Amino acid sequence: MLYGKTILAMNERPLDGVRILDLSRLLPGPFATLLLSDLGAEVIKVEDAACGDPIRAMGPFRAGQGAYFLALNPGKKSLALNLKDPRGREAFLRLAGTAHVIVEGFRPGTADRLGVGFEAVHAVNPRLVYCSISGYGLDGPLRDRAGHDLNYIARAGILGLSGAPGGPAAVPPVQVADLSSGMYAAVAVLAALRESERTGEGRTIDIGMMDSAMSWLIMTVAEFSAGERGGRGQLHLTGKYPCYHVYRTKDGYEFALAALEPKFWADFCRAAGRPDLADLQYSESPEALAEVAAVFAGRSRDEWAALARTGDFCCEPVLTLEEALLDVQARRRGVVRLVRAGEQTAVELGNPLRRLAGGEPGPCPEHGEHTAALLRELGYSDAELADLEAAGVIPVRRR
Repeated sequence: MLYGKTILAMNERPLDGVRILDLSRLLPGPFATLLLSDLGAEVIKVEDAACGDPIRAMGPFRAGQGAYFLALNPGKKSLALNLKDPRGREAFLRLAGTAHVIVEGFRPGTADRLGVGFEAVHAVNPRLVYCSISGYGLDGPLRDRAGHDLNYIARAGILGLSGAPGGPAAVPPVQVADLSSGMYAAVAVLAALRESERTGEGRTIDIGMMDSAMSWLIMTVAEFSAGERGGRGQLHLTGKYPCYHVYRTKDGYEFALAALEPKFWADFCRAAGRPDLADLQYSESPEALAEVAAVFAGRSRDEWAALARTGDFCCEPVLTLEEALLDVQARRRGVVRLVRAGEQTAVELGNPLRRLAGGEPGPCPEHGEHTAALLRELGYSDAELADLEAAGVIPVRRR
């Protein structure tokens, strides 16, 4: 907390002065650079000159703009370049000479074919950190295979464990591989920046989305290595025990009970008026689950909420998304905020890094909005910019 106050007092953020060129698109890379931007880094989205990041055009839309794009790109700049044209590549490499980090999310080998891979940028900037995010990583038999989040969590073993016993695999409501790889990329970039400062030499970072997702199985694999073979919906933390389960109330709502420690289970039994359930905490019998389910079915949602407020047994209502966004705790912590979008009020999410850095992000960039300013910074004249426009290397500027 003291560190946060110091940053606020100095009116600066941890990554002020760090320039990141983001060649990635869609979710994983932009999520990584969003986190780094929230810490103060200058993030420049290097987008295709013709249409930009495809996520700009993906619905749903908010005030005429792609909601996904708006969520991932506040506070960033946009440079639109045709990297397949030698003049676009030259401009990128000149800009790379001023940067500290490059993030790319192409299939392995694509950046090299475009002439913007690690060797090319390292030649102009030896200190530069180069982070590659790909589905299966830069090596291995699947490195060139196409995929999306659902494919990666399927191969990682996560999807096969999702859902109820005997039922179909349940598609998670969040993109586990995409978001975990973005978080790992951000952490790796921070470590590599520290190394670059210390040694004067940059390095490559290889982040695989399947790898990232699989690493989140740390507790599940610990159980497996200890002989657990429960399978879908029957592992220690996926509903095997009565003390860690989701139950339906009398009026059809759900409550999540997570009374793993004996003291919490004892308090649950006391609050429920059922001290006779004490021995069922870690029971593996269907009858034990049914017994606790019957206890929950005997009270309404409001009654359980009242008990949870007065007790100490790790029990919370299963909120709908709308309820979660209105929750007083999320609002107090700044995780959820309301913003004006034209004539509408929109909901936006924050994250713990924004709280640490003590600042709010700026607006999302228009496609190519900062192209002319960034190229002028590199020494391009108005005549040269006009030539690049005429050749389709950069978009035509608004006059």
